[in-house]
Amino acid sequence: MIPALATLLVFQLLGEALVLMTGVPMPGPVVGLALLLFTLVLRPSVLGAIKPTAQTLLQHLSLLFVPAGVGVMLHLQRLGNEALAIGVALVVSTLVGLASAALTMAWLMKRTHR
Repeated sequence: MIPALATLLVFQLLGEALVLMTGVPMPGPVVGLALLLFTLVLRPSVLGAIKPTAQTLLQHLSLLFVPAGVGVMLHLQRLGNEALAIGVALVVSTLVGLASAALTMAWLMKRTHR
């Protein structure tokens, strides 16, 4: 379990380092996850080493939402004051996400039918 956790943390560190060195406006863990995906595509044997640990982490993922819930309760007044802006941002971002997913899917379907 320790080597698998170390592997996951190394990929996160690599992602953070790449973002700091290049200045790409992207979260470091996302870049690290992309690097991990690339590694898994090239060397599928790595998956067997980290899969049990990753599944254990996913089983306890709900624990990571506790700090977010505490933050919401701590700033409840501010959330109430800015509810309209938050609501508009949620609706617009959801619509943009759905539209981009639909357009990407339509483009991919066109591309594969050729």
